[in-house]
Amino acid sequence: MKSNFPSISGKYLINGEWYESKNLKEVINPADIKEVVGEIALCSQNDISQAVDAAADAFKKWSQTSIEERSNIMRQAADKLEVIIKENISLFVRENGKTLVEAKKDLMRCVEITRKGPDLLKDWWKTIDLSDEHQKVQVRRRPRGVTAVIAPWNSPMVLTFKRVIPAVLTGNTVVFKPATDCPLTIMNCLREVAACFPPGVINIVTGSGRLVGDELCSNKKVKAIAFVGSTETGKTIIKNAANTVKKLSLELGGNDPAIILPDANLDKENMQKLRLGVLRASGQVCSAIKRIYVHNSKYDEFVTKLEKEFQRVIVGNGMHPDTTMGPINNEAQFKFVNELKERTAQEDGVNVLTAGRKLNDESWNDGYFMLPSIVTGVKQESEIVRLEQFGPIVPVLPYSDIEEAINLANDTEFGLRASVWTEDENQAIQLAERIEAGAIFHNNHTIFKDLRLDFPGLKESGLSTETFYGGLEFFTDSYGFAN
Repeated sequence: MKSNFPSISGKYLINGEWYESKNLKEVINPADIKEVVGEIALCSQNDISQAVDAAADAFKKWSQTSIEERSNIMRQAADKLEVIIKENISLFVRENGKTLVEAKKDLMRCVEITRKGPDLLKDWWKTIDLSDEHQKVQVRRRPRGVTAVIAPWNSPMVLTFKRVIPAVLTGNTVVFKPATDCPLTIMNCLREVAACFPPGVINIVTGSGRLVGDELCSNKKVKAIAFVGSTETGKTIIKNAANTVKKLSLELGGNDPAIILPDANLDKENMQKLRLGVLRASGQVCSAIKRIYVHNSKYDEFVTKLEKEFQRVIVGNGMHPDTTMGPINNEAQFKFVNELKERTAQEDGVNVLTAGRKLNDESWNDGYFMLPSIVTGVKQESEIVRLEQFGPIVPVLPYSDIEEAINLANDTEFGLRASVWTEDENQAIQLAERIEAGAIFHNNHTIFKDLRLDFPGLKESGLSTETFYGGLEFFTDSYGFAN
């Protein structure tokens, strides 16, 4: 029933006004595909152009506001956001598929980003003095202009806030596009934030990725694009943005390797970290472990212990407190992972070990549920090793020496994250210098708990710069002032 839909359903935001659309797409609960959680508006090209125009007009005044004013408004937004977090947790679970624990963490991180942003801005914005005895030279910063932020469906909350908040804090205006498979919670939360700012500072357009993306990339008034999503879509954005030479921040796909060295401690704590590294958010994380390379001497022990860890997993509706892994988010991804699993199982010598248990047998086929799997006997050339599977299935391959492990880990077009598992930290550092990834973890494979930190991927996994200031650097232009 539409009466049960969130009030944001079917709407979009331009210049402080919420509009309703007659062209709509249903948002489905991946744990119960019969349930329609809400609707998303399918904006027209004219809607998108109007949103960009509104952002461009608002930029003229917003870019000239003081850091103090921007920071004060953002702190007010954080207060308003914190009030509505609890009531949005269940909505996020229902449209995304995460567990209650995962959903709450994501939403609370958004409050943290919003609250801490102003403190970072104060120190970061200071003028840098490069003067010497011959000339006075300063490095100053200014906002770039209208910024397009395009979010993915897998982790839309944190990944959106890590871009929208620094963009607005640094004096830019934003046109935001959420993913059509998971738009409602992020729109609910941004509604509270946007209401604190002048009209046009934050605008929200929804609908077709191709239509909205193409328009944002080609519109001359858009000066920067911050995108999180697939590598293929990222390549399209690069091509479409080339004509107007936009500034790009692209967090793209990953095929993260984990290397288990001969001296690795395979105790309960480390095996649990490995399980979470693979199966967090049902494996639908660009920086999840996608390939595991284990030294021959540890291989059998490792597979046995990882399977035991996977057996602990309870797959079901994320609303149930006993669930430890929810469903795949959408039908297309569900089909992709299942078909990949079936093709892999047909390869010579391959064994697919499926583990875990179903929360509820009766409702299993009502959602996009998958039990987690470990693949053994697979070759480096196999499709499941080469692709970003983005689901709860991981190949485990043996290696004989360090050189082979490094070559196998680097044998990919991706380079987002990696991990090295050893009791020797110095050896871990030596390996990290040779692994082609934007960040390498030692005895863990997780996220950066300090939300200020950002490290781009290498190769086809991204395009941006590392920062200690929560992304502030990307959203500004530096210029020299000299006399």
